[in-house]
Amino acid sequence: MNRTAALAATAAVAAVLAIVSAPWALGQPWLNFVFKPLATLAVIAYAHGRGHDAPAMRRWVLAGLVLSLAGDVALLWPARGFVPGLVAFLLAHVAYLVAFTRTARLAARVAPFVVYAVVAGGILALLWPHVPPALRAPVLAYVVALATMAAQAAVLWRVGAPRAGVLALGGALFVASDALLATNRFASAVPMSSLWILATYWSAQWCIASWLAPARRTGG
Repeated sequence: MNRTAALAATAAVAAVLAIVSAPWALGQPWLNFVFKPLATLAVIAYAHGRGHDAPAMRRWVLAGLVLSLAGDVALLWPARGFVPGLVAFLLAHVAYLVAFTRTARLAARVAPFVVYAVVAGGILALLWPHVPPALRAPVLAYVVALATMAAQAAVLWRVGAPRAGVLALGGALFVASDALLATNRFASAVPMSSLWILATYWSAQWCIASWLAPARRTGG
């Protein structure tokens, strides 16, 4: 088994164990505490082996993944850790956005920004009455950062950047994951929420890591 396959298997197994730790499945919270960070660490290790041809982009993607890990850890305590987790993920999206603008200028294509503005506006309109007033400013800032990141990922796809199709998919999955998380937290319970939220989340992170070019093989 090569390195990529080993890391993919590690991330997948850790993700499954974190997902089934929920009350609707095994009801074993300790599994989440162990395997949620491990799944993201596997994605970080995967990204670390890629992107050596573009050091600046690689640094910013890795920064985004490390900030995401910080957010994962904060959200292990859903009540106390929500705002720290939100801030960590907001900074992660900013880091990703910086990485994505190394290839194409911000909003080099307008259409993706229009689409994500409509999507983000629709999500906010549905959830806004349920968001506590004290959280509305950070939630709004987060949604703007998330939508901008996803839109810029789609811009790269529209301009034909290498591997940008998987990147655009990652951005869309991130939006889907966070929309489900916000719905579950602020509006109404999502059945088997950990399955849908975490499966789309780690798929998004893997897609973003996969945007980085694979390491070149050297002859022996």
